[in-house]
Amino acid sequence: MNETVKPAVIDDEEFHAAAESVLREGETVADLIDRSARAEVEYRRVQADFVTKGLVGLEEAERTGVWYDAEEVHAELRAKLEKKKAELSQ
Repeated sequence: MNETVKPAVIDDEEFHAAAESVLREGETVADLIDRSARAEVEYRRVQADFVTKGLVGLEEAERTGVWYDAEEVHAELRAKLEKKKAELSQ
């Protein structure tokens, strides 16, 4: 990949002005773009991992014939959430 290529948004005056209008104190447009790009890369990595785990789960269900109803899964998750809430409120 050519690291010297800069994003087109850098030269877009309207975008640049919009970006500058939302900067935090001490932040630059380059900082905003860098942080946004890193967050997008992380989001896509997590999303790909999620899909991979889902496909592995599907293969396992097809292999074993064991399937879980959505209501069962939701009930189990609700129970875990309630247990955690109770632990935190003590």
